[in-house]
Amino acid sequence: QVHLAESGGGLVQPGGSLRVSCVVSGSPIHFYSMAWFRQTPGKQREWVAHLRPTGTANYLDSVKGRFTISRVNVEKTVYLQMNNLQPEDTAVYYCNRISAQSTEPLWHWGQGTQVTVSS
Repeated sequence: QVHLAESGGGLVQPGGSLRVSCVVSGSPIHFYSMAWFRQTPGKQREWVAHLRPTGTANYLDSVKGRFTISRVNVEKTVYLQMNNLQPEDTAVYYCNRISAQSTEPLWHWGQGTQVTVSS
């Protein structure tokens, strides 16, 4: 059974940076597209970024130029480097495998990691 363990969140001031991590157990990841999502209370979980096995990355418009998704396949870990964080980035961040043709998540969700951007 696949298990996703996100970590690295915290409280940061506007303009600050954080790197969140996602360790996958129970499956390799090198063949898969991996993504980050986020969710705030009362809203649906939204896709933030994904990284195809080819190395192609795509980002939500509002995070382009600020966030970078990366992966270390041998460690089965996916990262999201977040720079110039803004209050609207406050959310619980989750990772997941997505389908090859869309951003539909395919695995059960982990517990997520809380990112709070506030002065």
